[in-house]
Amino acid sequence: MQNFLSEVDTIKVFERFRKNNPKPKGELKFTSPYTLLVAVVCSAQSTDKGVNVATAKLFREANTPSKMVLLGEERIIDLIRTIGLYRNKAKNIIGLSKVLLDKYESKVPKNLELLEQLPGVGRKTANVVLNIAYGFPTIAVDTHVFRVSNRTTIAPGKNVREVETILNERVPKKFLVYAHHWLILHGRYVCKARSPLCNKCLISDLCPSRL
Repeated sequence: MQNFLSEVDTIKVFERFRKNNPKPKGELKFTSPYTLLVAVVCSAQSTDKGVNVATAKLFREANTPSKMVLLGEERIIDLIRTIGLYRNKAKNIIGLSKVLLDKYESKVPKNLELLEQLPGVGRKTANVVLNIAYGFPTIAVDTHVFRVSNRTTIAPGKNVREVETILNERVPKKFLVYAHHWLILHGRYVCKARSPLCNKCLISDLCPSRL
């Protein structure tokens, strides 16, 4: 049977996160739901910092689906080649832009299933867009959220989908809009994969994995 952090301590964790950073934001730079979508697609296996450098150049030339399609795949490759998997990402950017033009009048859908049907868009990307662009209380589970959820036993799970399900069940509704931001930032800057900074951790006294 899996051990979970108690409900009382789970509430304490998110209360401390909220007190420390009341309204956290994602670190990807964007100006619209569409540019956010493109930025998140570009972020796979890349750092937000690196993506921001690449997309700054890209968005100066194209920041709508129609402009992106006109720009063309080869030009997109030239502009984002500093990030990993740039050829495949360029192909997906063109693909999703065409779908948005053809089916959604260039607007990014506010629906998880419809977003997941776009080229290059998985569940995590869809949840990020719904949360950041539209304010939905969705939780996007990346490697940081997965690690922190398991280490703290807030939401221990064998895979990202399981962790997402448990987080949605265990995180109080009042924290859901910002929950994945707090967990991502905590995992990125404090609860690191190889050398967690437990001496600087806001929740170390509540964490069963503290060093």
